[in-house]
Amino acid sequence: MENKNTLGIQYMRDGNYEEAVKCFHEAIEANPDDPVGYINFGNVLAAVGEEEKAIRFFQKALELDEQAATAYYGLGSIYYNRQQFAQAKDMFEQAIQKGLNDSDVFFMLGMSLMFLEQPRLALPYLQRAAELNEHDVEALFQLGLCLAQLEFVDEAMRYFERTIALDEHHADACYNLGVAHAYKDEAQTALQWFTKALFIQPDHLLAGHGKKLMEQALGQR
Repeated sequence: MENKNTLGIQYMRDGNYEEAVKCFHEAIEANPDDPVGYINFGNVLAAVGEEEKAIRFFQKALELDEQAATAYYGLGSIYYNRQQFAQAKDMFEQAIQKGLNDSDVFFMLGMSLMFLEQPRLALPYLQRAAELNEHDVEALFQLGLCLAQLEFVDEAMRYFERTIALDEHHADACYNLGVAHAYKDEAQTALQWFTKALFIQPDHLLAGHGKKLMEQALGQR
């Protein structure tokens, strides 16, 4: 029934959830002992906000195959969306232990640990996510934030710069570069980055505050 699963995934990518549900339902009916259909069905349910039902499908997949890494990932994503970061962390760790090796799972585990205020533990996972997908703007930016929290300021700046190289309208990366330059007593450069952040996002309150502080430091009006 691989074709039904493949077809269903294509429908999901196109945002046609109704047809995706039909395909995965048929895949499960044809092969009720295959966890893949349940995982795919769980993903559709999660995508349309039916989280409780999705959890049951992921759990059913794990009953059939406790090595089903993507079922752990699906559960982790639901817990993450619910801000249940400790449970999310456990699920993402299981997914990695069971062999899932893509940038998303490392990123999500790293972010869960960041929300649990454990940046030192988050660091290697965010680094791995950025290694596996060098063009993932959010992974690069969050890695920069993690490094900044750990006071690796020069390394953090490199990742904020890489973020901006990929997305020149990333106001938060500009703001954080400003903070880093201010930390290094480079008020003029900090002012330029705060100004750029405000140009991109005029209501960026933190950048506005940083700009005022740098202007005061430089004796500007």
